[in-house]
Amino acid sequence: MQRGDRPALLDYNPRMREPQYAVVAYVKNAVGAFVEELRQELYPEHAYLPAHLTMLPPRQLLGGEGEAVAALQQLCREVEPFEVVIGQVASFAPVTPTVFLQIEHGAYRMRELHDRLNTALFQQDEPWPYMPHLTIVKMADLPQAAAAFAATEQRWAAYEGSRRILVDRLTFVREGAANRWLDLAPVRLGRAVSSPK
Repeated sequence: MQRGDRPALLDYNPRMREPQYAVVAYVKNAVGAFVEELRQELYPEHAYLPAHLTMLPPRQLLGGEGEAVAALQQLCREVEPFEVVIGQVASFAPVTPTVFLQIEHGAYRMRELHDRLNTALFQQDEPWPYMPHLTIVKMADLPQAAAAFAATEQRWAAYEGSRRILVDRLTFVREGAANRWLDLAPVRLGRAVSSPK
């Protein structure tokens, strides 16, 4: 999801269709760099997408953005930062032409966080069961996804960096134009760091 300047809340045109919102954890370490470099090679059209773990997939809000930020801050105060470890390469084919990295350890913490956030203003019956993962690329079709899967397996087998990701901050994002996403607010996990100063 595109990181950009933090816009003012409620700066979209309400006469347009209702925007989609999501909650993500950006991956800014060696794993994130690996994903972004590989995405640039495999599908340059999506190179603008930063590496991220999706905690709450896209949905409409049942309230305003300001309310949503306050609710996220409250919900995240009770969730301590946690670590996930990245596992093997996988694919959602044939359902979608998406190649991703599995979560080897910590997937249950991501599911717990998803379930905690999928309430109140954010509640939605998910169209697909929530599956923790780190997307490499969503290709245009299944043959391209098969080629991307093979390339990713080869590159990931040669990767020697840490496979651990610390999840200590989430970002509330809103859908923008051309499949780009705008950062609305960072939200830290844990009572000590989430409490207002």
